[in-house]
Amino acid sequence: MIFEYQKRIYGYECDVYGHLNNANYLQILEAARAEALIEMDLSICRLRELNLQIFVTGFQLNYIKAIQLEDIITVKTWATSINRLRGHWHQKIYDSQGTLCFTAEMDAVFARDGKPQRLSPEVLEIFNDAVAPQGPVDSEQ
Repeated sequence: MIFEYQKRIYGYECDVYGHLNNANYLQILEAARAEALIEMDLSICRLRELNLQIFVTGFQLNYIKAIQLEDIITVKTWATSINRLRGHWHQKIYDSQGTLCFTAEMDAVFARDGKPQRLSPEVLEIFNDAVAPQGPVDSEQ
């Protein structure tokens, strides 16, 4: 499943050139992943109730085209693989014209009380129902 999150870019998020500041991409990616989890009925609050955490272990970021002040962006988020201990996610950001501006890949580990922990079969099934191995098809790839 590919999840979509839209957001307008405001002045406080931009650098002196009027582009989205590099540091703010990570916050936007986090918001998009949080919204995806909500759609999966695994919000951060629900994960906390289950005493589960998702810890990022690595990111690969590719800045392709600057995102401009006041543009409305779309972030597409999907998992390509999930097992009981780890997950691998992809995210792409598009500008309001549909142009691919940014890509990211993220690796994470599931944890309980700050230590790696295997997911229960029930939670694993929810995650696996959302896996989209191919991701979105776009002409920018």
